[in-house]
Amino acid sequence: MNGPFRNGLLHRFDPKTIARLELRRVELPAKHEIEIPGRRVDELVFLEDGVASMTTCFHDGGGAEIALAGIESVLGTSALPGFKKSPNRVFMRVAGYGYATQTPMAQEEFNRCGVFQDLILHCNQALFVQAAQTAACNSRHSTQQRLSRWLLLCADRNVDRILPFSHDDLAEMIGARRSTVTVVAGKLKRLGVIEYTRSKIKILDRPGLERISCECYATVRDHLQ
Repeated sequence: MNGPFRNGLLHRFDPKTIARLELRRVELPAKHEIEIPGRRVDELVFLEDGVASMTTCFHDGGGAEIALAGIESVLGTSALPGFKKSPNRVFMRVAGYGYATQTPMAQEEFNRCGVFQDLILHCNQALFVQAAQTAACNSRHSTQQRLSRWLLLCADRNVDRILPFSHDDLAEMIGARRSTVTVVAGKLKRLGVIEYTRSKIKILDRPGLERISCECYATVRDHLQ
């Protein structure tokens, strides 16, 4: 399989690496699960389109979103350091597609200690920074700042400024009550930075949204560049 690829990792691999991975295209509808807590990770997926969410799950069935991933990333890498089962839930927030490789092939390529390993480790580091920043943000910043940050991070990974999120989705993403999200989203709408319907949000004024957001957005964004 030859490029060009949109994925930030795939387009940096040489043709021999691409051939060894035996990539196949996979469609990724919204809510599709790529990693499930306690289950084996059978494949890695390089996103070409769409937005994925990484969440930590609790025994009561709830969860907290800790990171987002898009075309800059690869999903399923928890299998490469040797974890036999996934510690997190990873699923598609925004539908898209990608290229998948079987975990044994990825593991063999990772063990070659070349560019593949370097880029996978950099990707994992970026996810770690995002998760750590999310934890800090949740303890220090307002719901309005946190919502603005997540909208910006989602927009960075979605070429369309229209985001297919309901208020329930937003509440889950930032760990807030739905009623609180409704109030905050209404305020952002009155400020003219977004508009929304029942299940769609459109960013109207990105610079304005960046001013409302906290410093955590720039920290995560700059680390990905």
